[in-house]
Amino acid sequence: MAFVLGSVFGLVVGQPATALQPLGDIFVNLLSMLIVPIVVFTLLMGARRLSPSNLGKIGGQVVALYALTSAAAVGFGLLVANLIDPGANLELGDAEPQTAEAPDIVEVILGIVPQNPIGAMASGDILPTIFFVIVFGLALALVEQSADSPDIRDGVESFYNLAEAGAEAMFKVVWGVMEYGVIGVFALMAAVFGEAGVDAIVPFALLIATLLIAVLAHIAVVHLGIFVRLLAGQSPIGFLTGGRDALITALSIRSSSGTLPVTMANADDNFHIDEGVYSFSLPLGATINMDGTALYQGVAAIFAANLVGVQLSIAEQVTVVLVAVLASVGAAGVPGTGLIMLTLVLTQLGLPLEVVGFVAGVDPILDRLRTMTNISGDLAVTTVVAKWNDAIDFTRGAWVGESGDTGVAAGDD
Repeated sequence: MAFVLGSVFGLVVGQPATALQPLGDIFVNLLSMLIVPIVVFTLLMGARRLSPSNLGKIGGQVVALYALTSAAAVGFGLLVANLIDPGANLELGDAEPQTAEAPDIVEVILGIVPQNPIGAMASGDILPTIFFVIVFGLALALVEQSADSPDIRDGVESFYNLAEAGAEAMFKVVWGVMEYGVIGVFALMAAVFGEAGVDAIVPFALLIATLLIAVLAHIAVVHLGIFVRLLAGQSPIGFLTGGRDALITALSIRSSSGTLPVTMANADDNFHIDEGVYSFSLPLGATINMDGTALYQGVAAIFAANLVGVQLSIAEQVTVVLVAVLASVGAAGVPGTGLIMLTLVLTQLGLPLEVVGFVAGVDPILDRLRTMTNISGDLAVTTVVAKWNDAIDFTRGAWVGESGDTGVAAGDD
């Protein structure tokens, strides 16, 4: 609504509407304020879940495939967005990229490891911050499980409790920022449409179309073609039929975590996957496997680059993949996660954070597509891992055309 009202206001008032820009800048600054604390707190908790001693054989397979599908998703997003250039017809005022020279791939890889992790956090250098926090979190998990001293184990547990409380507190702050976002988005849209007029409509329509094309391509090629058809040897139709309730629910409520009960019911009743597999892989996927969200980072990064008239180098696009995949370790399966992750990507690339405010107006539409893709990826990976471990019955349920009853109406919130 703020997107529509701000756009109409800008079109009607014209150039004077740009006076509202400072209200939008406040929203952008608030989002920037959230980046480092959210990365630190959420990734510490995510790394605890990924401790090698917690995963085992099946867990290792699940995590590896989740990382693979997320990386492929970013690649699809970048590919489609490079072909369409959704933001090419809109200029972002006086905003300019903050990076003067694009790094090469070697510099990107070397830049992952920080010389000074505290300095990286203080300067908002996202990729090395993510790397350090994940390594530190994994080390904490190993200390917790191997320490002989109860005091040390209790100390680590207290540290995790602090991180969990910090993460919860930051999500409360995010909620507050998003409440102000109504004003911020209105102001940003008024300024954009006041400056560009009706020409600003096309890029936003192209952004939605680009994401839709990329999402459908990723699901068709990776989830259905490679995972279900090639790796699992099953019919994509059976997969879509069996997971229908979960996919429709994801479209309805925009939350991977909220869809989880339906996803697990589909895995049990329709796919006939052993509980020992899906009870681990699906909850984990709802928190770390964000195919749709990762794909969106690729699309939005190109959109942002278009707005300031720059071309992202190969190395910078590799950076998008790395940030999106690594940041997904701490991503929360709740509405709006994509916007928070987008701030990480844009900050690392030195692209203007105003883009986050712009896309926030159409994010409810984009978020539905992302969440559906997230759930499809969770089910596809779980199906393949279940086959590899003889933990699925392909002679029953959706695989042979039987319709399982999950007890949840399609599209129910």
